[in-house]
Amino acid sequence: MSSLIDHRYLISPGGSLRGRLRVPGDKSISHRSIMLSAIAEGRTQVSGFLEGADALATLAAFRAMGVSIEGPSDGELVIEGVGMRGLRAPDTTLDMGNSGTAMRLLVGLLAGQGFTATLVGDDSLTRRPMRRVTEPLALMGAQIRTSPTGTAPLTIEPVDHLNGLEYRLPMASAQVKSCLMLAGLYAEGETCIVEPEPTRDHTERMLTAFGYSVRRQGLRVCLTGGGRLTACRLRIPADISSAAFFLVGASIAPGSDLLLEAVGINPTRVGVINIMRAMGADIELLDKRTAGGEPVADIRVKSARLRGIRIPVDQVPLAIDEFPALFIAAACAEGETVLTGAEELRVKESDRIQVMADGLTKLGIQAEPTPDGIRIQGGTLGSATGENAIEAHGDHRIAMSFAIAGLRASGPIEVRDCANVETSFPGFPQLASNAGLTIEEQRP
Repeated sequence: MSSLIDHRYLISPGGSLRGRLRVPGDKSISHRSIMLSAIAEGRTQVSGFLEGADALATLAAFRAMGVSIEGPSDGELVIEGVGMRGLRAPDTTLDMGNSGTAMRLLVGLLAGQGFTATLVGDDSLTRRPMRRVTEPLALMGAQIRTSPTGTAPLTIEPVDHLNGLEYRLPMASAQVKSCLMLAGLYAEGETCIVEPEPTRDHTERMLTAFGYSVRRQGLRVCLTGGGRLTACRLRIPADISSAAFFLVGASIAPGSDLLLEAVGINPTRVGVINIMRAMGADIELLDKRTAGGEPVADIRVKSARLRGIRIPVDQVPLAIDEFPALFIAAACAEGETVLTGAEELRVKESDRIQVMADGLTKLGIQAEPTPDGIRIQGGTLGSATGENAIEAHGDHRIAMSFAIAGLRASGPIEVRDCANVETSFPGFPQLASNAGLTIEEQRP
């Protein structure tokens, strides 16, 4: 553990972000591209695949279940689908690393298979709650064993059949929705999920791209089990969650003018843009187009004077992964920013509300956590090094957010425990450095 914590970033204060860059492929879509291509019939070609540790863990899991996958090479994959019933029992446990998305989606897909499989993860993932997926899956007839506290390891046993169900999500969660949809592919009858608010719809879009019928009416999405998926060509856009660090960085750093290429602007993911614009950010969407069934645009962002806001509750599920970066924007804004309705942030890779509040406090910012959000009073970012260094707690988004904070800090910032950045954004320090952030990476 100490060697991971010793993986750190040292950020010198100041600078601006300029030029043009492309962040890695969308992580959420990369996971789904492997899963659905594997159970499709025929050969699927994927481009723009994220070659980060999380997505590679999903790839390795399907190879372990007998799926032939060529690549990845520069984001290119060729996947030979085995059909809905073609997966084979793995010889070993399936290690999902740090990825809650991979574990929660895969348990749904495996619930309808004819073999036993066990999913494990790293220390962080093993602490994350899984009953939110195992309990509704049990209502469908799935047999899944968890730890006594409802966490991984998860062992999925074969059952005679699954039954479709109607399930009203207790909280907005694309992971739970997608898990139940994947199980629904193998269920008898119709499976319908009702959301309290819209969440990312990548699973619905990709199932449609593979020729599987998905019916949506308002906040209700349904599919009928027993169909088939047909191979296709998938192009994965750049990840807006990764772009978020640069959207914030260019907004807060004077003199910035940055173009982010081919970023996914799925309507269920653009909360970060909507919130930043409400704060006064200068963000322009250029050359809007469609790639692989997903809306894409080039995003130009210039430095701007930000103001604190009360974040609209309807934007929370549309920006749930981007809040660590948004908290940095709030710390640099004039006035107070208030977030509510975001209790989901407490069960991510870390308790992102508390961890961000702790780090902001070290930098001299007033940050008051609440059960479902935070109050941040904009101010001047200070310095945090040595014994006062920022602790990322193994959370990739925490690490990158405090790295970007260096653009407006009055002194150097040291961020510890940054190894997991590789799970979602391989090459982050190099790309950020090329854009204008003065960052040094120290590996153990």
